[in-house]
Amino acid sequence: MRLADSVALVTGGARGLGRSVTRRLTAEGARVLCAGRDAEAASDLVAAGRGRVRFHPVDVRQPKSVQELFDYITDSYGVLNVLVANAGVSRPGRIESMSTTDWQDVFHTNVDGTFHCIKAAIGLLERSGGGRIVTLSSALSAGAVPGAAAYCASKAAVEKLTTVAAVELADRNITVNCVAPGFIDEGMGRQLASNEAVWSQYRTKLAGGRMGTGDEVAAAVAFLASSDAGYVNGHVFHVDGGLKW
Repeated sequence: MRLADSVALVTGGARGLGRSVTRRLTAEGARVLCAGRDAEAASDLVAAGRGRVRFHPVDVRQPKSVQELFDYITDSYGVLNVLVANAGVSRPGRIESMSTTDWQDVFHTNVDGTFHCIKAAIGLLERSGGGRIVTLSSALSAGAVPGAAAYCASKAAVEKLTTVAAVELADRNITVNCVAPGFIDEGMGRQLASNEAVWSQYRTKLAGGRMGTGDEVAAAVAFLASSDAGYVNGHVFHVDGGLKW
């Protein structure tokens, strides 16, 4: 119960890794606002949360939508202690064949969306006495993966945004850290593993011999969101089992 009585926002919190994070933060005692574009996907989380999990729609690509989300937090909770900027997408494709629309969609969601949420959260976190921001990157930010140029580049940008934000916000008692999952048996990772022709190229890179779980990623997020990580700032926390690139 490290997060007892805390208020946490998880974007993209109804699907994939975000779903695991929502469950873990709730188990740690937080009141969690699960934000995303699919209310139906969050319905069971809200029901299981017994009043401690709510859903609010947001399109992180749109500053107006993000501001409406934070206005709701201010009106409904009055405070914010933890932001988990998790919302993200992937659009596979080699550079020569990738459409500009797909490239922009990845950056608008993964990079712009993270920026919009961090920017909107600063004032409320500061008024709440400080807090934690956790962004989500990927092990692919450090790998040259054919067919994943947009995703790799966007996650590298998220990591740099994280480290700069950490320096800028440290004197306001706000820490900013990043979790970089490896191949995880959730969401995008599960989709990748379902394509044997592609997955056969990556299976041998798993030093631990298995994919990770959403719960293992969520545990890292919960640590960074807690007081246990009070002096951890600007860190990229790799949860990848020891990848062999």
